[in-house]
Amino acid sequence: MAMPVAPVLRYLRTLRRFWGTALATQLEYQLNALIELLAMAGNLAGSLLLLWLFHRQGVALGGWSWNAVLVVLGAYTFLDGLTSTLLRPNLSRIVNHVQEGTLDFVLLKPIDSQFWLSLRTISPAGLPEMGLGVVLMLWAARRELGALPPAPLLAAAVLLLAAAVILYALWFVLAATSIWFVKTWNATEVLRAALTAGRYPVSAYPAGLRLLFTLVLPVAFLTTVPAEALLGRLTPLTALTSLLLACGALVISRAFWAFALRFYTSASS
Repeated sequence: MAMPVAPVLRYLRTLRRFWGTALATQLEYQLNALIELLAMAGNLAGSLLLLWLFHRQGVALGGWSWNAVLVVLGAYTFLDGLTSTLLRPNLSRIVNHVQEGTLDFVLLKPIDSQFWLSLRTISPAGLPEMGLGVVLMLWAARRELGALPPAPLLAAAVLLLAAAVILYALWFVLAATSIWFVKTWNATEVLRAALTAGRYPVSAYPAGLRLLFTLVLPVAFLTTVPAEALLGRLTPLTALTSLLLACGALVISRAFWAFALRFYTSASS
């Protein structure tokens, strides 16, 4: 049965108001945006320098060429920008809502609580990083292949979206554990460190870490798999696994949030 159009439109209108208000507020502090842009540029420059040093010494990271590795770095840059734009501004506040009792007000709103907690605000400082990541992926892939057929472009876009969903679901589940544990900062820092490992192809790591970054912390599906799709190296089985993992992660995050709320003690109780 088709999903009713009216609720979807209502949520889209709500999202537009959320983000419109957040952007208007954030753009009042232009110096902060400039500082974050400089930090982003410094981070990307450091990553490029480290990769250049490897290749200058004749080290091939997991058998990937210079341009192919830049495609992976572009995927990482996009996801890091997404983290700065949406994940960190929203999901890091779940802990505060639980500690301060303001989660009560969220649960009383006539809107899905996970939607509100996940998309309430936006930080425009990460948007240039997202755009730069996409540009880097396309530029490096074109240098590697000479031409970009539509099929790999579409596959890479879909799998990059799947990577974003996986990253969101992992972060949301960790943030939701604040209902039981007061401090979850260490767990989220581990997740951010795992994403940092995604700057390089997963094949560049030793066998033990490759297993860890594929089966435990799915770093391979965050950056390497979208890069392989854009370069035309991806197998259908890997692509299907990535899509199923994204769907499963999203379903688990929904179920885990409903489970966690059963243990939430209201501040008014």
